[in-house]
Amino acid sequence: MRKPVEAVEACPISPVVDLVFSRWSTPILWVLKEHGRQRFVEIQRRLPTITPKVLTQRLRQLERDGLITRSYYAEIPPRVEYEISDLGRTLSPVFAVLTEWSDTHLGSVEVARHAYDEANS
Repeated sequence: MRKPVEAVEACPISPVVDLVFSRWSTPILWVLKEHGRQRFVEIQRRLPTITPKVLTQRLRQLERDGLITRSYYAEIPPRVEYEISDLGRTLSPVFAVLTEWSDTHLGSVEVARHAYDEANS
């Protein structure tokens, strides 16, 4: 009887995919990478379909993972800003490669989807 293979053994990038490419992590990281330090409301304006609750959860998780930093300013009113961390910036080459792949191949993916849907309808 074969021992079940752990996902990490089968695909060593699984933890990275789970960490970085969850539903909202990538767009948040992209916004902070492209636009620099942002307040909560600024991030929300750039990602209008995210709910405040989900944005708060994702920001906390990304901060916990070390991919963003949160700066609190004890002013009146208090101000909080988020910024991609040095660790988060190391993902820039990954984003660049994925952007290039997307520009080159997403059209082919759409063609394949259309062909599949036509053949299976």
